[in-house]
Amino acid sequence: MQRAANSLFLLLLLFSACNSGPSSKVVITIADQFQEQISDGRLLLLLHHSESPEPRLAVSDEVGSAQVFGMDIENYKKGEPLSFDLESFGFPIENWEDIPAGEYWVQAYFVKYETFKRSDGHTVKMPMDQWEGRQWNRTPGNIFSPTKKVTWDGKTPIELHMDQINPPVEEPADTEFVKHIKFKSKMLSDFWGRDMYLGAHVLLPRDFEKNPSEYYPLMIYHGHFPSDFGGFRTSPPDENLEDEYNARFGIYGYNKIQQQEAYDFYQKWISPDFPKFIVIEIQHANPFYDDSYAVNSENLGPYGDAITYELIPYIEQQFRGIGEGWARFTYGGSTGGWEALAVQVKYPTEYNGCFAACPDPIDFRAFTTVNIYEDENAYSFGGPFKQMDRVGKRNYLGHVSTMLRDMNYRELAFGGEKSLSGDQWDIWQAVFSPVGEDGYPKPIWDKYTGEIDKEVAAHWKENYDLTHIMQRDWGKLGKDLEGKIHIYCGDMDNYYLNNAVYLCEEFLESTKDPYYAGEVKYGDRFEHCWNGDPNLPNYITRLRYNTMYLDKIANRLRATAPSNFNQKTWVLTK
Repeated sequence: MQRAANSLFLLLLLFSACNSGPSSKVVITIADQFQEQISDGRLLLLLHHSESPEPRLAVSDEVGSAQVFGMDIENYKKGEPLSFDLESFGFPIENWEDIPAGEYWVQAYFVKYETFKRSDGHTVKMPMDQWEGRQWNRTPGNIFSPTKKVTWDGKTPIELHMDQINPPVEEPADTEFVKHIKFKSKMLSDFWGRDMYLGAHVLLPRDFEKNPSEYYPLMIYHGHFPSDFGGFRTSPPDENLEDEYNARFGIYGYNKIQQQEAYDFYQKWISPDFPKFIVIEIQHANPFYDDSYAVNSENLGPYGDAITYELIPYIEQQFRGIGEGWARFTYGGSTGGWEALAVQVKYPTEYNGCFAACPDPIDFRAFTTVNIYEDENAYSFGGPFKQMDRVGKRNYLGHVSTMLRDMNYRELAFGGEKSLSGDQWDIWQAVFSPVGEDGYPKPIWDKYTGEIDKEVAAHWKENYDLTHIMQRDWGKLGKDLEGKIHIYCGDMDNYYLNNAVYLCEEFLESTKDPYYAGEVKYGDRFEHCWNGDPNLPNYITRLRYNTMYLDKIANRLRATAPSNFNQKTWVLTK
């Protein structure tokens, strides 16, 4: 009898321990004026060890990152407070119990989701870009609490009140040289089951209005959802501008350098000897990221076709582009570098040359530091007695600042397991993967364990591994790609992107009938994002994309343009 009583007591004690939950409670309330505006989304709890910047602006891959926990909210009921589940996954510290006791600045943030009924039959809940470029911490309509200083001990309750909201984006106004368009894509609208738009900032040549019979080549500069046309300024630099420190490049006065470079470009642009052409920077943010990667995707929809066959012809019609493949060129760095090469490969006759700088992985045998075909795990490797984590980021000396596991864990905390963080690894997965049974991207690897799904890897290979696609299809692609491929990368790229370039170059140099007849170059000890000039630092050349490839483009035009094209002014008169 006594033994039975003792057993019952132990069972009750175990039951109590298993159901007690966290001793600390975080209760979040929502201001009355925002109650009707939310239903589904991702609730974030952020803690920072410093008062500035705000926690929502301080989470990164680096060691000084703020802390974030994330949980999904579905069907929020008006008037109810939200009790944050502290068992939710966190980054950089995974479990709430491991946060050291102390003083922190705390903030609650709500990422709103909307419902999409896609043409593929799936209904998904995702954040919608509000023309800010899918930046969760400044998306118009997302709500958050003011920063509150608290003493964290794992026991004392915390109360937060969300009464702040991100304002709408102020769209730029047209000027003499720069025009802005917002274009409804039928292809994308049909796919997403709602109106979807593409945008572009358009730089027009000098005397555009004075010469209505002139038609111009088109340069497509791929980048990350620019808020306006970058690097173009019609007034001299501000003399009263104070020097600002740029942490990325470790220099003071970079703001002045940017203004000077932008004004210098304007001076060239209007000079009588400078060739005339149109430059566009495309805006194609989507529910996953600030950029679609400019290709067709099972999860994102037909962005490649929409950009190539809807947006670009519309711009050429509106602004007197020549409108033929021989008169279109693509360039960009990082994401833009991948896009420049990808659209050239996937639409070989629609473009006459690509200049891909520091491209995102163009060969998945070197998907940064992972070979998705041969490696079993993305986060670690080793033998029977020792395991090593894969590195994620380095500097030009090879010093590592973060591991690949940590980069993915940050996204897992922000976006959960459905690729909704709005960040780098999730967009690669969204673009390259097939659709899963739940309507969201099928993971290339388990976001927590890193175990690679070889079936998904095979899908990536056949559809988006650019080296493999060129090698597989060179018999039919080679003639249309001859002389068009130019790739540039620093050999100390921060994200190891040069490794994929080496593999791609190996294939390109092996090509015959025809030989690819392009260019692959590396910058000695240059970091991300080197774009081809060995004599100037990255912080200068990254401001010169619209001029640095013009000599090579001129060579292509001399070789491929029709006889009535003016090789001096780059004008076709109709």
